[in-house]
Amino acid sequence: MRILIVANAPVEPDSRMSQLANTAAYIIAADGGAVALHRAGIRPHILIGDLDSLTDAHVTMLAESGTQVRRFRRDKDETDLELALNAAVELGATHIDLCCVLGGRWDHTFATIALLTQPSLTQLHVSIYADNQILQIVHDTVHIEGEIGHVVSLLPLTPEVTGITTTGLQYPLHAATLYFDRSRGVSNVIMHTPASVHIASGILLIVRHNSTLQT
Repeated sequence: MRILIVANAPVEPDSRMSQLANTAAYIIAADGGAVALHRAGIRPHILIGDLDSLTDAHVTMLAESGTQVRRFRRDKDETDLELALNAAVELGATHIDLCCVLGGRWDHTFATIALLTQPSLTQLHVSIYADNQILQIVHDTVHIEGEIGHVVSLLPLTPEVTGITTTGLQYPLHAATLYFDRSRGVSNVIMHTPASVHIASGILLIVRHNSTLQT
């Protein structure tokens, strides 16, 4: 089951947000993510968070139109996005797509990436859609969304990621190990599609840009 989560990063929504919404079984607005959805003419199934980024009138409008509102105290331990991810897991998500989660404050961006390493997400396919790029989390095998010539970086989110084997990339890896504190996996290129990455252990972040490598 595919679930779309839209958060409140101060960026324009990815152009694919409406397409993702059309294929989602549930749409979750993490607090101010409801604003981006409203601009796109999309009503979330669930609104979650402390709701400090929305007016009471907006919250009331959503509740009266059928959105389930889950309000939390402002002094909670979790960010609104973490609450949204927890809700998606509880609903039985197999795929989670995230929009408007990157940009703005670096602490929020770093915390967002760190959230994706939670054990509860290990068996799920999680992707972040940002301006001209897609970020994918790899726990085992992932097909890389992209076209020939697109730039791809492989970034460990754990101290090391082992058994990395790639297909379709200019610089292939065969049962290789990448390390969190080294930059070997930056700026590969898709040469054949479909491209893929398989790992044996650890958690890997794939960042694929909608651009070709400039030399």
